[in-house]
Amino acid sequence: MPKRGKKYQDAVKLYDKQEQYDIPEAMDLLTKTGSAKFDETVEAHIRLGVDGRHADQQVRGAIVLPNGTGKTVKALVFAKGPKAQEAQDAGADYVGAEEMAEKIQKENWFDFDVVIATPDMMGVVGRLGKILGPKGLMPNPKSGTVTMDVAKALEDIKAGKVEYRLDKTNIIHTPIGKKSFGAEKLQANFVALMEAIVKAKPASAKGQYLKSVVVSTTMGPGIKVNPTKITF
Repeated sequence: MPKRGKKYQDAVKLYDKQEQYDIPEAMDLLTKTGSAKFDETVEAHIRLGVDGRHADQQVRGAIVLPNGTGKTVKALVFAKGPKAQEAQDAGADYVGAEEMAEKIQKENWFDFDVVIATPDMMGVVGRLGKILGPKGLMPNPKSGTVTMDVAKALEDIKAGKVEYRLDKTNIIHTPIGKKSFGAEKLQANFVALMEAIVKAKPASAKGQYLKSVVVSTTMGPGIKVNPTKITF
């Protein structure tokens, strides 16, 4: 275990590692525990009482955070003809078709954070599955990134849309903003995310749904949020 730095050690002294905090307290602590010189990203890590190996227990979706993510997102849109023009007009960073797929395959090009595709382009994008999939960049209708309404998809993404999905250990990791947002804005984003995840509870999920909820800044320690207090 690497030795933690002094700033991390100081941050740990501000709170009780075993304590499960109410949402306002947790958000307040977040703004005090991050100590890096840059504006740290704040992430939520939510362990769910589901088994993601079963299709009927998958939890996946997307939500536009009320206060955005604080990050400038670069979008690549796979589209042709009028839809390509629509994407350009709506502020896409890159627009193209087969030539973009080739650039990714041949040049290992990844100067983008999100990929949007019109349904008719999924034949081309599908061939990139092995490259985009592991990076979480594959467009998906559930997250609104396979759509004919590319302008709306871009607007949402630029406004701070985040995708949430289970990883292999049934945990969702999602950014909820930057430390500089302050406790109030972080709380609004966190509550919006949790509402979406609670709403997405699969009908087949048994027992406690929210197993554990932890929030942390990029370099700061994890702060536990009391899952029993998260009710909507």
